[in-house]
Amino acid sequence: MATNALVLNQVNAHYGDSHVLHDVSMTLRSGTLLALLGRNGAGKTTTMLTISGLLPASSGEINLYDKPIASYKPENIARAGVRLCPQGRRIFPSLSVEENLKVAAQVRPIKNPWDIDRVYDLFPQLKVRIKQRAGTLSGGEQQMLAIGRALMGNPDVLLLDEPSEGLAPLIVAEVGKGIQKIKAEGLSIILVEQNFKLAMGLADEVVILNTGRVAYQGSAEEVNANPELATKHLGVF
Repeated sequence: MATNALVLNQVNAHYGDSHVLHDVSMTLRSGTLLALLGRNGAGKTTTMLTISGLLPASSGEINLYDKPIASYKPENIARAGVRLCPQGRRIFPSLSVEENLKVAAQVRPIKNPWDIDRVYDLFPQLKVRIKQRAGTLSGGEQQMLAIGRALMGNPDVLLLDEPSEGLAPLIVAEVGKGIQKIKAEGLSIILVEQNFKLAMGLADEVVILNTGRVAYQGSAEEVNANPELATKHLGVF
């Protein structure tokens, strides 16, 4: 398998007449976590939507393990191995925890396939709520369910959009541990995150967007050694 899981090359995207991504280029190496950072409105979620096909790229290339996917429909991108865990969780509130997971299941030839039992091992809190309606879960449990639902697609690339949003610090730590376990299995991950400390504790590479353009890219090691490389583009955390 190719060394690079996902490559964006000069990707542009528009909302109607509004040009929102400007020649965005980045590389997610296989088995690593790339933290995609930026202020509100910088284009982070737009980038995730464009990768997943929910917002078509106006131009540029998106390659998944050297295979061009920019022209694919969202369902075909998901089948090819990219799964999005969206901002705001977007679980099905009227379905049970188990039903939310089952509806997202997809069999794909990955090394350690995900099933419901593996999701429950990752997030034991969900196991005791198998039959509970997802809309009645706590915010943290809903986020765990959203991540678990994405994993049920057995992706090669997992897109996590603001997984700590609105969560208490103790729950953020639990979600962070779950992401670390997923990463340790070799899954390639792009993480959009406002929590700088959480992001930098997980990241191998860092890309910072500013008004739809790449303002900085480098290793997490460089940023951890010299945080102002990133924080000057991000404001106060």
